[in-house]
Amino acid sequence: MKSLAAQFRSFNGCVRLLMVQQFTINTAFYMLMPYLAVHLADGVGMAAWAVGLVLGVRNFTQQGMFLVGGTLADRLGYKPVIVAGCVLRTVGFGLLGFVDALPALVAASAATGFAGALFNPAVRAYLAQEAGERRVEAFAAFNVFYQAGMFVGPLVGLALLATDFRLVCAVAAALFLVLTVVQLRMLPARKAVSTAEPGGVLADWRTVVRNRPFVLFALAMIGSYVLSFQVYLALPLQAHRVAPDHGDAVTTALFAVSAGVAVTGQLRVTAWVRARWSAQRAIVYGIALMGVAFAPLLLFNSAAAKGSSGLVASSLAFMPLFAAVALLGLGTAVVYPFEMDTVVSLTGGRLVATHYGLYNTVSGLGITLGNLTTGAIWDAAQRVGHPELTWWALAGTGALCACCVAFLARSGRLNAQLDPEPMAVTS
Repeated sequence: MKSLAAQFRSFNGCVRLLMVQQFTINTAFYMLMPYLAVHLADGVGMAAWAVGLVLGVRNFTQQGMFLVGGTLADRLGYKPVIVAGCVLRTVGFGLLGFVDALPALVAASAATGFAGALFNPAVRAYLAQEAGERRVEAFAAFNVFYQAGMFVGPLVGLALLATDFRLVCAVAAALFLVLTVVQLRMLPARKAVSTAEPGGVLADWRTVVRNRPFVLFALAMIGSYVLSFQVYLALPLQAHRVAPDHGDAVTTALFAVSAGVAVTGQLRVTAWVRARWSAQRAIVYGIALMGVAFAPLLLFNSAAAKGSSGLVASSLAFMPLFAAVALLGLGTAVVYPFEMDTVVSLTGGRLVATHYGLYNTVSGLGITLGNLTTGAIWDAAQRVGHPELTWWALAGTGALCACCVAFLARSGRLNAQLDPEPMAVTS
């Protein structure tokens, strides 16, 4: 923690504020969203299809509007878009706890989704601009705050849930309201004035889509996002399969391990990697490690097939799960700061937020398709009596993704683009 504090102090006030802001955003988001489905079903009494609609609208709105949010950030400036996103979250979270009509809940869900589409690309582009040549270090520290918020949020939400779900929503909305006020007073108004194309929004989008190295990199990285999302899908399913009576507790522990790896190891991992590997090699090796993370589960299935029982069987059931999530978290820690830096490098300093917006949309759609595929493989593997097929598929995804990025790197497509115009910064 001392190294994190020293790293944190070494950045300017704007970067520090963006990091604290992300911790607050994630804390507020994850103290509410994990419990929303149960509240809608049990508290409001909604049918399953209606619950799915409310949750689906939030995800669709956020993923589908990332490009719009990034474009607005490049054209209007980072600060107003970030503030607007926080205002929308304040309103959306407040409504989720105090309305029960389906149209109102859908509107609140859409507001929370669009809020994320507004501030996510803007925050990353703003951080990249303010950090300058220290982008990798800044994104490494940023990920620590990001993961810490994901860890703290559900714990706070669970404690408040003992009183009432409306209290959870009220506190989450209050956090975003405080964040909005702090940003209005303390966040500098920064804008890269040379980014927007003179032909309008469509010209901006054409510029981004025609950036072939960037688009290829975004597509190649989809596999890494599919793998990292298995903390929410395949690994919890495995936890419930091996421990039906304690699956929720094991899943909570898995989240804790995943966040703990990032919070305690991110800065050390990034420093170690920078001293030994290039950014491109770090991404390739990190994704490969994410694929290898599922190997312990293959070993467990082999051991289980030999008929282990008792304490040995319990150890074989849980140890591979925790080993897998730890390796997955380590691989993500290796990849993330260099991945974010590569996106900026491939933009040539132009339309950075718009590029981040498209990148988030591509990865979000990839996660959706990847989850559908993983779920189908899981069901098929259970039916044929070979559950290890799921882990083979995920390990293969990591290998394929690493090979694709390695090919792009070897062909020179991931080399930094030259900035045709220096980025002019105005207050």
